[in-house]
Amino acid sequence: MSCSRPTRDALVATARESIARGSKSFGLASKLFAPETRERAWLLYAWCRACDDLADGQDHGGTLSAVGDPAARIAAIRGLTARALDGQWVGEASFDGLRVLTEEAYIPRALLDDHIAGFALDAEGWRPRTEADLIRYCYHVAGTVGRMMALLMGVAPDDADTLERAEHLGLAFQFANIARDVREDAEGGRCYLPSEWLEEHDIRSFRAKSRNDSAPDGRFSTSLEANGEREKIAALTRRLANLAADYEASARIGARRLPFRSRWAVLAAAGIYGEIGREVARRGAEALDSRVTISKRAKLGWVIKAFRQAL
Repeated sequence: MSCSRPTRDALVATARESIARGSKSFGLASKLFAPETRERAWLLYAWCRACDDLADGQDHGGTLSAVGDPAARIAAIRGLTARALDGQWVGEASFDGLRVLTEEAYIPRALLDDHIAGFALDAEGWRPRTEADLIRYCYHVAGTVGRMMALLMGVAPDDADTLERAEHLGLAFQFANIARDVREDAEGGRCYLPSEWLEEHDIRSFRAKSRNDSAPDGRFSTSLEANGEREKIAALTRRLANLAADYEASARIGARRLPFRSRWAVLAAAGIYGEIGREVARRGAEALDSRVTISKRAKLGWVIKAFRQAL
């Protein structure tokens, strides 16, 4: 049985609240879009955020913890998404917003499925063996979002190069996030540092037992100090920050092809997230002690700098 139809304004308002709670950085940058693109970006964000929260048992992010029956959660995400794409009102604002969004703008179903596949990897207790594995994971959880955002900004579906550069911006964001959240992820039982990297540096803190006997078991802070591996881990977070910078540089080329306000918003977001990666690299081992954040003043500084760059 179908649920009653919510108004578009109500769905947009809920999506606006979601991005304000879940991502202050992207929320700030999104305000620079033209109104239509801005609202569509909020609707897309709200769906992505809802999927992430359903998969991890969170409420707009927060501390990771074990969830019961993760496979059932992924099945629920797929089911709600499929119903929305099939034209049903499902009674969940984020998924009903996706229905409205896909009626207004072209988003390939394959990209939505690819995004959900990233949450499925986490649900399976997956971890990367190689750098290529890491890039594949980041494509699913963030590169797909970059491609979908580009389509919302008016990039043609057959403009392969610009879409790839939009994907690169998503990858850059995710590399910065992983570099920033190494300790937080580890204490939640996850590790996104490729096993080959850890083996190269003889890092053992991530080899404690967990779901797949390959990720941390929640005692990361103790094992890190005991094994004297802070500087080794810091070297890998710098490596991630460097990867983020390389992909950000590629994405900036694609940003030149966007309408002015979209270009401004993208460059602001690139600068803010890039600053996170640069700060992680600058702090080195100290970045493992507390979560790196960027001040509101610094973010506003990037909004101004991005305006000049966009011109």
